[in-house]
Amino acid sequence: MTGQESVTPQSPPSQALGPSTVVHAFDEQADSYDKLVGANPGYHEHLRLSARRMGLRGRGLHLLDLGCGTGASTEALLGAAPGSDVVAVDASAGMLRQAKIKNWPPGVEFVHSTLSELPGRGVRGPFDGILAAYLVRNLPDPDAGLRQIYDLLKPGAPVAIHEYSVRDHVRSRIVWNLVSWSVIIPMAKIRSGDTGLYRYLWRSVRRFDGIEAFTARMTKAGFTDIRVQTMPGWQQHVVHTFLGRRPAEDAVLRDPVPTPPEVAGPRPSPRPRHTPDYTERDGGADDMGYDDDPAFGDDTETPPAGSPPAS
Repeated sequence: MTGQESVTPQSPPSQALGPSTVVHAFDEQADSYDKLVGANPGYHEHLRLSARRMGLRGRGLHLLDLGCGTGASTEALLGAAPGSDVVAVDASAGMLRQAKIKNWPPGVEFVHSTLSELPGRGVRGPFDGILAAYLVRNLPDPDAGLRQIYDLLKPGAPVAIHEYSVRDHVRSRIVWNLVSWSVIIPMAKIRSGDTGLYRYLWRSVRRFDGIEAFTARMTKAGFTDIRVQTMPGWQQHVVHTFLGRRPAEDAVLRDPVPTPPEVAGPRPSPRPRHTPDYTERDGGADDMGYDDDPAFGDDTETPPAGSPPAS
């Protein structure tokens, strides 16, 4: 972290939440949480944008929504891939109760589970795509969580991790502080009278990985074709879509024996492609080369090496 920032009020220790206790806060605040996000059109549009960036193709896909909350991310997945079967998972029973009372098409299943408990709940995959919104930041072990997400994907399938990341830039942290303490926390106080969950949100975002650190975690977990895009509006450089995919099996079969270092020469360090600015031409366009649908706009960027050809 660089630069100086103004001092922001600290939450009292009695209200402090962490990954092991935040689920109970979500249970208690599920109704007010749903109303708060319902009053924020950008919250839903940004989830839809991340889902569209996955470049999902075809009908009848088998998709996983991790950390579905009250169903906004589930709705985003269905909008990006109509006719898909979606397994929507959340560790908070209260959030799931709010999600289930909404109208859903056939093929949507809600599962009360943590990520690590999914096999015991009968959720094993493989999935054609996974959306994890505001989840990894709340996991006790993000690295283990990313490996579990990787294992749930079909070879070649995409993942979109929709998450806050402000640690790399002073401006992003200042914006996050201002919005948290002038809008989010006061609104929570008005609607529910309890700001503990939203103070936790403020702290957890500030402590979470920067972009470079998180893409390094994704690489370590095995994901390839890693790309990062931000959001429009005040959430630019605050909320991001971290995109990647599990490598296709045929890529492994084609090159089962690694080339000796003395033949291959020095190996460059892979760096994820990062599109720092949202532009209207994105319009939800896939930034990974996964989708060439002209309806998504003209994405003139070169797809990363290893992207499958458009069909």
